[in-house]
Amino acid sequence: MSTTTGLAALATLLQVVAVVAAAPLLVGGMRQVRARLEGRAGGGIGQPWRDLRKLLRKQQITPAGTTVVFGFAPAVVAGTTLLIAAILPLIALGSPLDPAADLFGVVGLLFLGTVALTLAGLDTGTAFGGMGSSREITIAALVEPTIVLAVFALSIPGHSANLAAIVSATADHPGQLVSPGSLLAFVALAIVIIAETGRLPVDNPSTHLELTMIHEAMVLEYSGPKLALVEWASGMRLTVLLGLIANLFLPWGIAGADPSMLAILIGLVAISVKIALLAGVLATVEIFIAKLRYFRIPELLAGSFLLALLAVTASYFFATPTN
Repeated sequence: MSTTTGLAALATLLQVVAVVAAAPLLVGGMRQVRARLEGRAGGGIGQPWRDLRKLLRKQQITPAGTTVVFGFAPAVVAGTTLLIAAILPLIALGSPLDPAADLFGVVGLLFLGTVALTLAGLDTGTAFGGMGSSREITIAALVEPTIVLAVFALSIPGHSANLAAIVSATADHPGQLVSPGSLLAFVALAIVIIAETGRLPVDNPSTHLELTMIHEAMVLEYSGPKLALVEWASGMRLTVLLGLIANLFLPWGIAGADPSMLAILIGLVAISVKIALLAGVLATVEIFIAKLRYFRIPELLAGSFLLALLAVTASYFFATPTN
């Protein structure tokens, strides 16, 4: 294996480890931002790590009547998220897994994790689990096509659905970022990422009201290590999606196809700063908005789908070819 290939593989491993380690810190940072803006002290950035450690030490309790679906769902959610973290171009472009970083493959992995957790909620046979699952799959049916369309709009100038190729084309032609297609795609992606990760105004991750829950209603029956895995996977999904939107629209700092060790470290610092800034903005905006009523959520997501469709149309007319 050549030195270049070895460094590219190291970058891939580094970004997976970074996502695993930083995801709870990102969630804790967002909670801390909200707490400070609301005039509270907050539990500190490290509180989610302490919560995970406490859950990992607790006894695992499995509801009576559940099947292997309930038992394997947390592993499927965490596994698909880790695979996405490995194939996304977060730190460097020259990853050995870049050929697998296809737009449709990444969206498929996201949907696979969502479906696994949805089936687990149904498997419990409880009213709240079924309610949360039905709501989650309704949102997913609107979110996943929008992600495909929005990123497809960005792929039109580069004539490739590969995410690394899209990021590379955007870095080489930064003028595309102010094109109508890119601006519309950014707004559409921002809305669907909020919905995909269960943030306000679509869902409230800190709610304790069962009737308003979506994501949390599906995991009410989990406890101990499996609940820790679900919470960990939720934080990792938020991290990788923020990293994806950061590099799609702000690709500066990412290492090239032949990375050096210095370029990899710069890429790690750059993506960390971009994700932290996006998370801070998201947490700040959540202070000023309220959760939508459930029947209003499809209207919001339908609007984001329309924006993504307009982004595709605008990209065909306004984008500058890169070839």
